[in-house]
Amino acid sequence: MSSHRQLTGLDRLLLQADRALRTLSPGPPCHERPSPAKAVDEAELSDGERRHAAGLMRVNHSGEVCAQALYQGQALTAKLPEVRAEMEHAADEEIDHLAWCEQRLDELGSRPSVLNPLWYGMSFGIGAAAGKISDKVSLGFLAATEEQVCKHLEGHLQELPEQDEKSRAVVEQMLVDEAKHQHAALEAGGARFPGPVKGLMTLVSKAMTSVSYRL
Repeated sequence: MSSHRQLTGLDRLLLQADRALRTLSPGPPCHERPSPAKAVDEAELSDGERRHAAGLMRVNHSGEVCAQALYQGQALTAKLPEVRAEMEHAADEEIDHLAWCEQRLDELGSRPSVLNPLWYGMSFGIGAAAGKISDKVSLGFLAATEEQVCKHLEGHLQELPEQDEKSRAVVEQMLVDEAKHQHAALEAGGARFPGPVKGLMTLVSKAMTSVSYRL
C-alpha cells in the first residue's frame, strides 16, 4: 500500500498560508543556490548610488514576492496535476531570487518594501483567478508576466551603478531564470496573450515599480 496521501483542498490552503508567512517574514528565506553575488567584491558607492541600487533591488524583491503569490494562487486552482507541479516548481526556483534580493538589500543598508503584503495578496488573487479560468490561460499569464519581468531586469542592468557588480550579478542570473520560466510556460501549452493585454499588464507593473522603489 502506498504511503502517500492525497492532499485535500484544506491541506493546500494550509500549505499556501505557510508559504505566504515564510515569504513575508523578515530575513532571507531558505534557498538552494548561493547568491551569484557571494564571490563578488563590494564596490565603493556614493550615498546616491547606494540608494538608487537599493531602490532597484527593492523593486526586484517585490517582484519576487508577487511571483511567489502568483504561482501559489495558480497552483491552488490548477486543473491538471502536472500544471500544478509546474507552478510549484517555478515557485521553488523563485525562492532563490527572493533570498538573493533580500541579502543584497541588507548589504546596501536597506529593506524590502513595506507594501509587500499588499502585493502578495493582489498577486495571489490574480493567480488563483487565472487558474480558475483554465490551465492554458494560467500558463499564458505566467509567460506574459515573466516577459514583463525580463524587460524590467534588462532595464535595471542599464540603470544600476556601473561599479555595482554584486547587484548586477544577482540581476543577470535572475534574468536567465525568468526567461527560462517564460519559455517553459509557453511550451507547456500557455496561451499567447494579445498586445493590448500585455500593454495593460505593463501599466500595472510600472505603477507597482514606482511605489516599491520608494516604499
